[in-house]
Amino acid sequence: MTMSTLLPFASDYMEGAHPEIIRRLSEINRIPMPGYGSDDICESARNRIRNACHTPNADVFFLIGGTQTNATVIDAMLASYQGVIAANTGHISVHEAGAIEWGGHKVLPLPHTLGKLRAEDVETYLSNWTQDGSRDHMVMPGMVYISHPTEYGTLYTADELRALHRVCAAHHIPLYLDGARLAYALAAPENELTLPLIAECCDAFYIGGTKCGTLFGEAVVLPRKNTIPHFFTIIKQHGALLAKGWLLGLQFETLFTNHLYETIGQPAIEAANTIRHVLRESGYRLFFDAPTNQIFVILPNQLLNPLAKEVSYSFWEKYDEAHTVIRLATSWATTKEETDCLCRVFKTLAVSD
Repeated sequence: MTMSTLLPFASDYMEGAHPEIIRRLSEINRIPMPGYGSDDICESARNRIRNACHTPNADVFFLIGGTQTNATVIDAMLASYQGVIAANTGHISVHEAGAIEWGGHKVLPLPHTLGKLRAEDVETYLSNWTQDGSRDHMVMPGMVYISHPTEYGTLYTADELRALHRVCAAHHIPLYLDGARLAYALAAPENELTLPLIAECCDAFYIGGTKCGTLFGEAVVLPRKNTIPHFFTIIKQHGALLAKGWLLGLQFETLFTNHLYETIGQPAIEAANTIRHVLRESGYRLFFDAPTNQIFVILPNQLLNPLAKEVSYSFWEKYDEAHTVIRLATSWATTKEETDCLCRVFKTLAVSD
């Protein structure tokens, strides 16, 4: 098998793990550990996350991946007759293969503004449902799902998050934040959300690892203890519990040592900003601007195949008959050399177009 020589910009989980994680794994690889997260390393990781979130009584659980995390948390927090409100571009709405519906809960999509839910739209939806005389025949909205960054790489402001929190609290439903790419939000200068603010406003959220420097795994934070009774057992029911739980704990303990999680996304942000600058200067159109590690660019269809010969990228959507939106994603591991090579490719294609 030969390794790909394409420039790696299709996603932010193409590389393995941060070198410090690999180093620590190699150090304790042969040390026997108790299973299922009952080891001291996992407890240390939990305490570090609690400290970072300013939530000393929070429940913290380690799950194996993002889709499993969303499916498990949403199923655990909803009654059988309830659904989850999400932007119609949200990850659970589009890119999780119907995992939420497969678990018995309908995703209730609302329009988005650059990937974000608006508190006013959520309030209207909840109020309309409450006032509908046929509501007993309908799926009850029982949760609001958001992600930060969004699927479009955009960021919620502090005021927007607080507004969503107020709406959810008024209607007595939980607010859940998907933090698959949270490290890239925290590294963006434009970001206003901190871990303590997220913990203050959200009933549940997860800190992404798979896309943010771990080999795999996510950390679910429930700021108020016993928000989900017997959640450990529910995780196992959903196939999201790792027997060698210490592998997850060690990775998150490392990420939350010396503020690594807060800084690990900086190379991705710097690379993405460089790429966006070069794209604009070279005459390309961005689908929209975003401050994090995802770049959406509108390309003439005739450039797709030439680009694919040199760059690994993701199809996003058709723009019109002659143009396609593609996504480029930088990561914690993106190098200056890779960034410069990508920029040269786009400059060359622009000249030949």
